[in-house]
Amino acid sequence: MDLSLDVRALRDRLAAFPMAFRAAASIAGPRDARWKPAPEHWSILEIACHLLDEEREDFRVRAALTLEDPEREWPRLDLEGVSERRGYRERDLETVLDEFTRERARSVAWIDSLPAGTDFSRARPHERFGPLHAGMLLAAWAAHDALHLRQLARRLHDLAKRDAGPYRVDYAGEW
Repeated sequence: MDLSLDVRALRDRLAAFPMAFRAAASIAGPRDARWKPAPEHWSILEIACHLLDEEREDFRVRAALTLEDPEREWPRLDLEGVSERRGYRERDLETVLDEFTRERARSVAWIDSLPAGTDFSRARPHERFGPLHAGMLLAAWAAHDALHLRQLARRLHDLAKRDAGPYRVDYAGEW
């Protein structure tokens, strides 16, 4: 098993993700994109808004700072109540997806601009994860996409259950 960081594979997944997310999100219409099964859950629109915020404020910024100056403080992220604070539910899904696609293209361009031999082992101390390496951030970025694609799929499953009326969806298989 090869234990080297595969920057190209991660970069390619990051590049392909906006199209995949848009395709899955388009399964729900505009009204359903705002629907949530419970107040503590995010709608498809809120998930998309979160991805846009993360693209602008988290992974690219933190990976760049870690590569440039691991001792430099990261900008603070405050995710508590972010949907209400930033008006996620009032946004337009197509507009958010367009913005996310543009931001992700900027991120991929940034990855492409890194010189050959970039030291992804550069790390900064993190109170929860210990040394947080630039390579960990790159891999977590792609994994974060997958987690939110799973969350979107869950919301689509929830919509099928909602729309089933008196009928169950368990014939589809276990979630």
